[in-house]
Amino acid sequence: HVTKVDPAKPLPDDPGVIADTDLVIVGGSDDVTETNTLAAVRAIDDIAPDLPIFQEPYSATQVSTDTIDAVDSIAVPAVYNGDRDNFVGKHLDLFTEIARKPDELAGSSVPLVGDLVASTGELATKLIGEGYVVQHLDSAAASVSGVETTYTPDQVAGAALATETFYDFPIFYVEYSGTYGGPKDVTAAARYLDETVLLYG
Repeated sequence: HVTKVDPAKPLPDDPGVIADTDLVIVGGSDDVTETNTLAAVRAIDDIAPDLPIFQEPYSATQVSTDTIDAVDSIAVPAVYNGDRDNFVGKHLDLFTEIARKPDELAGSSVPLVGDLVASTGELATKLIGEGYVVQHLDSAAASVSGVETTYTPDQVAGAALATETFYDFPIFYVEYSGTYGGPKDVTAAARYLDETVLLYG
């Protein structure tokens, strides 16, 4: 069981919602900052110190050395049915910034976007790709990702297959953003995922 926490909104009133889950993903589409992300991560850690926490940033401005230190992983979404910027554009921008400092790649630290500075080893162990399909067109997630059409179950299956076999991402996320989408997409995706974890929200 995974609980997603939007750092721009209050934590649940019942701390058991956090304490009784298996993983918390901290991220959101609107009004998310590095500051409120870090505050949410620290509040979650106060409730359940041994609970794994992933940060799911929408932009590099939400990530800092403090957030990297505070979370177990940084899950970077690749939105299949979004615009180019939300599938490869942001990733290329991030790694272009890294590549501008080739001498430091072999050294102990790599400057990243904004004030983010992390060792290459820490970056390698904490940064994970996340195949993502947004299926609710009237959601903030769809709006900020440039999603204009939902995927059919066959397309969801194709995205799942690409996530595991081509991109080798550890997570495939079917995002319904507050509405129930039924089991068809889960069934379609699950048949192609052996190693990749399927998340449905």
